[in-house]
Amino acid sequence: MSLIAYFGDMQPVSDLKQRSKTFALNIIKLVRQLPDDKVGRVLGNQILRSGTSVSANYRSACKARSTADFISKITIVEEEADETTLWLELIMESGTLSNDFTIALHNEAKELTAIFTASGKTAKENKAKGK
Repeated sequence: MSLIAYFGDMQPVSDLKQRSKTFALNIIKLVRQLPDDKVGRVLGNQILRSGTSVSANYRSACKARSTADFISKITIVEEEADETTLWLELIMESGTLSNDFTIALHNEAKELTAIFTASGKTAKENKAKGK
């Protein structure tokens, strides 16, 4: 189930800047749902850092001054999205929190990781071709 399906009133997000920002906002909402115990705080701090970093670093990548700069920055975005996927898996598999929202957010994290990975790969291929 996608986040758009989960939130029936949301409009499809075509702009990747907005999509990554919405992802960050949803990470914040998820952290607020975590239990206020040692595990919840540690997992919350970790996923809050990596999940919001996806949006911030993607905006930075969009302002890259060169192809090499873009590749460097988009690689960071990819890593942060993948790390967020891990934290979501730990949250769900540990039984800390597992609901439709968490599952939808996990699916979105995997999709964003794939998008940013493909973007970096394309940029590297284009750079190698001299484009």
